[in-house]
Amino acid sequence: MPLKRYSPDQTFLSWLLLILLSFIWGSSYILIKKGLLAFSPVQLAGVRLGVSSLAFVPVYLSLHKKTDWKRWKSFLVVALAGSGIPAFLFALAQTQLNSSLTGILNALTPLTTFILGFLFFGLVFKWSKLLGVIIGFAGAFLLIWVGKESGAAGNIWYAVPVVLASVCYALSANEVGFKLRDVNSLVISAASFMLLLIPGWFLIFYTGVPTTVMTHPDGWASLGFVCILAISSTFIATILFFRLIQMTGTVFSSFVSYIAPVVAAGWGILDGESVTFSLLLGMALILAGVYVAKK
Repeated sequence: MPLKRYSPDQTFLSWLLLILLSFIWGSSYILIKKGLLAFSPVQLAGVRLGVSSLAFVPVYLSLHKKTDWKRWKSFLVVALAGSGIPAFLFALAQTQLNSSLTGILNALTPLTTFILGFLFFGLVFKWSKLLGVIIGFAGAFLLIWVGKESGAAGNIWYAVPVVLASVCYALSANEVGFKLRDVNSLVISAASFMLLLIPGWFLIFYTGVPTTVMTHPDGWASLGFVCILAISSTFIATILFFRLIQMTGTVFSSFVSYIAPVVAAGWGILDGESVTFSLLLGMALILAGVYVAKK
């Protein structure tokens, strides 16, 4: 998929950002899995949002004069859809799904990004993109259909939160790509996370995270994993992703959800998760969708 109107250096940078983001976000599912050893889904989400929002405070203080709070509605959409709600949904899903399956199911994001962009944001319709994301969706559907064989420890309906998270990500990506394209990515990130700062820290103390850390055998280890998750997959990756959207558009940027599953599956294998034929076939279909969409 060529990046139009950009120099070779900018095109190289776009692909480099895509690969880097794929590794960071592909690693997030194993970090969530480790965080759930001690924390509940709500606790994990609270720590993730609280720590990442705190990391954005210095960024916001240095850029607050450039923040146009007349666009607060768009910042709120990005805050909730891009970080807040998915943090809860993925933690909930991984109480029943392993990290590999969750990472692969997140490949639904390009499909929902395309649909929302076409229906509500004026994205130009192209059959090649639609065909590519449909093939990728077929791979995700296969994984849902086969259920336990591909990594569902219990109720396969816990795949629904992953689907909802993909819709949230698609909404956030389109909001940035079409309504905040002229705003610096750091400003978008900082302003959005400032809206999550108080709710995140409220959840940390309301749900008893300090007590869990002190009393649970895996408390400190889980806290460490979730802090890594917050800084890398939320703080750093959010800035890079918004920059990638502004450089290339929403559909190209959403392809990170196709490459990240390979990373997620790799971490799953290293952590002892089984690799089934259904898992490999579903992943193959997703990668085929990337190829078709690029064509």
